Amino acid sequence: MPQFETRHIVQHTPGRMFDLVADVERYPEFVPLCEALHVRGRRDNDDGTSVLVADMTVAYKLFRETFTSRVTLLPERGEILVEYLDGPFRHLENRWTFRPRGEDACEVGFYINYEFKSRTLSTLMSAMFDRAFRKFSTAFEERADHVYGAA
Repeated sequence: MPQFETRHIVQHTPGRMFDLVADVERYPEFVPLCEALHVRGRRDNDDGTSVLVADMTVAYKLFRETFTSRVTLLPERGEILVEYLDGPFRHLENRWTFRPRGEDACEVGFYINYEFKSRTLSTLMSAMFDRAFRKFSTAFEERADHVYGAA
């Protein structure tokens, strides 16, 4: 299964970066390949966690696919977990972590592994997905600088 993992130090607090990544409705504005994102439902729990179900449409040239995932927001742990529910994948797992690094900085961890249901789709999309995932850290850091101001 293809997978990608990166850790990147940014000059923003873990809380701010968590909030930025948790704001999934804004992804079409800046996330590579994300054409649309619709939140089907959201449940806020008494323990401070939230769970939402969202449809994300990714597009590149003539390719366009929508998939559904469950996003679990764990602010006290500084983690966001994404579980695949439906769409063109056989499997998709995504995890974000936000760890303090000094007073106003944090390490953002991004991990994803996935497998397409179709071997043909996998052949067509794997290289493009790999390039997009490599741009994610930069896209989120640039978005944080835009929203919160550059450090």
